Amino acid sequence: MGAGGRIWGDLEGSRGWDGEEAPRSEARGGVHRQILLASLGCFVGYQLVKRSEYVHAKVDRELLEYIRQHPVDFHAGEGKKRIGQLLEDFHPIQ
Repeated sequence: MGAGGRIWGDLEGSRGWDGEEAPRSEARGGVHRQILLASLGCFVGYQLVKRSEYVHAKVDRELLEYIRQHPVDFHAGEGKKRIGQLLEDFHPIQ
């Protein structure tokens, strides 16, 4: 192992008192990092969902307020057709 490996090994605490490499367990490197990153991902995901719900609620509130202030632009039409009136009758081909 080169000098860079010894430095990184010393920083992560893998060397014993005598400078020899300490034995590593197979699960040492992965499980705690996976738990940490999974919990971090859940936290970040929760914050992003909360933020997007806030933004959508704010936009909805602004649109409803605009509609309330301008009722002439958004009047309910009496002559509106329903979807069944817009579509043609179905005639199956034989």
